[in-house]
Amino acid sequence: MALVAELAEGVAPAVRPPLKWAGGKRWLVRHIARSWRHERHRRLVEPLCGGLAVALGLRPEKALLNDINPHTINFYRWLKKGLRISLEMENEQALFYEYRRRFNSLVTDGRGDTKEAASIFYYLNRTCYNGLCRFNRKGEFNVPFGRYKSIRYKCGFTEYRPILAKWNFSCGDFEELELQADDFIYADPPYDVEFTQYAKEDFSWQDQERLARWLARHPGPAVISNQATERIKHLYRELGFKLIPLKGPRLISCTGDRTPVDEVLAVRNCGDD
Repeated sequence: MALVAELAEGVAPAVRPPLKWAGGKRWLVRHIARSWRHERHRRLVEPLCGGLAVALGLRPEKALLNDINPHTINFYRWLKKGLRISLEMENEQALFYEYRRRFNSLVTDGRGDTKEAASIFYYLNRTCYNGLCRFNRKGEFNVPFGRYKSIRYKCGFTEYRPILAKWNFSCGDFEELELQADDFIYADPPYDVEFTQYAKEDFSWQDQERLARWLARHPGPAVISNQATERIKHLYRELGFKLIPLKGPRLISCTGDRTPVDEVLAVRNCGDD
């Protein structure tokens, strides 16, 4: 049924993201697809691509996918090359901390862009607590062991290679991206909540404003998602976005609370505006 629905929306069948991702957006793809289906001839640009769920859900022919986290982008660049992992991968605490130390050592030594770093990053992502991707201000991965009962690891990722063939990956601040006037931009910033320490650089309220204004200046289609706080809704309205209220899943909760979260999809210059 899900495949039929995707085809009806004019979107290619989705491929499961290779990484666990706190706050992943697979659930949001069908909502974004309502705007994307009119714009499939365009290049998809994600200035904050994160777990890659939206790009793999929409399956554009061409894409520019950027993130401030260099380790995420390094993994995707190796994925594009047809990554095969030869590391021993077990759901075992001592091995996890051994690999975490090795990963941070590679980063410190300037070898964070290697195949080994990409392979360890995948293992850490699958094995750590809640799939969090968190770094301290030294740039060190500091998420603890996850304590899962069992984990399924992949060694080969060849199915991603043809999909990513015409996708370009970059790492840096979103305002440094070289956009084309007709690009379709989807932005998924860290939610307007207290925790924003996704990379060693923080994502502040000033960054939320800067991102929204940058998107509002783009002459082509632009979509942005966020938690529906009052100041977020005010910011997007003031910049001329159409707001679409949504109920999103509460994917991480230390209390076990699974109450749906109020979210908002803000769109500009889209075919269904």
